[in-house]
Amino acid sequence: MTTAEQLKNIKQSFRLIMDGSIAQSMRDKGVNYHLNWGAGILFLKNKADEIGQDYDLAIALWKENIRECKILATMIMPPEKMLPEVLDLWVEQIPTVEIAEQLAFNLVQKLPFSGGKAFVYLSQSATFPQIVGYHTLSRLFMQHVELNERAINEFIDQAVVALLSDNVSLSKSAKQALIRFSEISLMHKRLVSSATSRAGMTIL
Repeated sequence: MTTAEQLKNIKQSFRLIMDGSIAQSMRDKGVNYHLNWGAGILFLKNKADEIGQDYDLAIALWKENIRECKILATMIMPPEKMLPEVLDLWVEQIPTVEIAEQLAFNLVQKLPFSGGKAFVYLSQSATFPQIVGYHTLSRLFMQHVELNERAINEFIDQAVVALLSDNVSLSKSAKQALIRFSEISLMHKRLVSSATSRAGMTIL
């Protein structure tokens, strides 16, 4: 079966399970896609398991301006085949907070260059790349990935600024990353407590 045929079949399967209430709920919250079938994440995970990892199909799915296609693309892209420049393109094209989170959880954290890219995205002015960066670092901190002193200072400085953002999703993602960082050791906890208290905040 060709990639085009697979894509067509997948899109047809979304129509069959359309959940209008979920789609409407997302629209009510300001989450708008060209198409949104309201498929749950569990359904998409099962679909991804059924398909298996497939680079060409992931690329084709991402190009669709359809919520389910983009999420599924993040689930079936083989991490070892994802190129840094393709990831940058995907991050530039993120349409919603949900896709930013799914991209970080399902793919970016698994990439060999995840840490470096996370810091690149933290330094960008756009919100969605920063959210990808913070969620990726959260996952890496849960694995007790260590940063050098310069990276620690950069992360904490950026995260404290993001905490003060008017964008709730960005602020929450930065807060989660700081909390995960603080859980690595007592030293990490003290660094976060000190930085946030200087900014007039308490998150721990």
